[in-house]
Amino acid sequence: MTGEKTTGSTEQANQVVSRLASPVSLVNLFGMDRERLRAQFASIGEKPFRADQIMQWIYRRGVDDFAGMSNLSKDLRARLEANFVVRPPELLTEQLSADGTRKWVLKVGGGQAIETVFIPEKDRGTLCISSQVGCAMDCAFCSTAQQGLNRNLDTAEIVAQVWFAAKALGGDFQNERVISNVVFMGMGEPLANYNAVLPAVKILQDDFGFGLSKRRTTVSTSGLVPFMDRLREDVDTALAVSLHAPNDALRNELVPINKKYPIAELMDACRRYTAHRDHKMHIVYEYVMLDGVNDSPALARDLARLLNGMPAKVNLIPFNPFPETRFKRSKQDAIETFAGILRGKNILATTRKTRGDDIDAACGQLVGKVLNKQKRRLSDIPVRAA
Repeated sequence: MTGEKTTGSTEQANQVVSRLASPVSLVNLFGMDRERLRAQFASIGEKPFRADQIMQWIYRRGVDDFAGMSNLSKDLRARLEANFVVRPPELLTEQLSADGTRKWVLKVGGGQAIETVFIPEKDRGTLCISSQVGCAMDCAFCSTAQQGLNRNLDTAEIVAQVWFAAKALGGDFQNERVISNVVFMGMGEPLANYNAVLPAVKILQDDFGFGLSKRRTTVSTSGLVPFMDRLREDVDTALAVSLHAPNDALRNELVPINKKYPIAELMDACRRYTAHRDHKMHIVYEYVMLDGVNDSPALARDLARLLNGMPAKVNLIPFNPFPETRFKRSKQDAIETFAGILRGKNILATTRKTRGDDIDAACGQLVGKVLNKQKRRLSDIPVRAA
């Protein structure tokens, strides 16, 4: 009998040691939208509403410790601890601009880092988040593109940027929100990482998630037409298109994806997007102003003709320089003339105020830390929707 007990105890001890030697890979709940989270809980015999409760704890109350989720049973909390984690990114550096803009460099593993930027304004607080480690679009005027692409971020890494920023900025997750708008305009081409970005948008808009309105989440793209069509059907969100030129010859030079999806195809996709029953808003067309390249009155008139009759807003962006670039920022009078021509043709045009350039946090300046570039060339990335 004694030998049997000893054997049993030894086997149990060996099992414990084995578990310790092979740690369980915990699932980061930031990566699960409500539909997936409900299915996960149903698979372990829990009621779907438990998923709603946990999302409220994480996104509405800012709680990342299961022990603090007081309306869950002790047994459920223990099961959560054993299988899941709410893991925010690790901060590497934080910089504060003279204009109040904040930039965080966040560690994402493997020596890689991404950048997330918060831009405070009188009537809003906009968070610019990254979707990839680097970028393969190779846009000529963008510092991020010069870094190449290492990998896509997963949904958890995307959503965690918002949670991290909300924590870092303080305030109430539910009532006195510091972050009112989230834009996918950081490192990477969001639609080239569609399968991770889509659930992230859903979590941002979910009433049990961050609860942002559809008009306060914006996905930017350089023009991946098939994924624009998928986005149109899958979720209702604002769309920004990086246009930067009104003709194919110039856009091929500035935005190489145009060689795969030329302006005519891109504009057709934009019309389909705004014609959709759920999308009752204009598209924002981003246009970086490059001295002597794309800022002439003639090109302004071409742009007005291109957008004629479309629900459009043009956001003119003064170029933000970075090391070794060949471009220069357009002169202020050229920007004003360009905007005036558009407005004279009944095109809504605004000039983006440069923010955070003293900490390299302005549009086109984000670089992070991109190592072991796996996919540098535009031809290497997926450009057709599955």
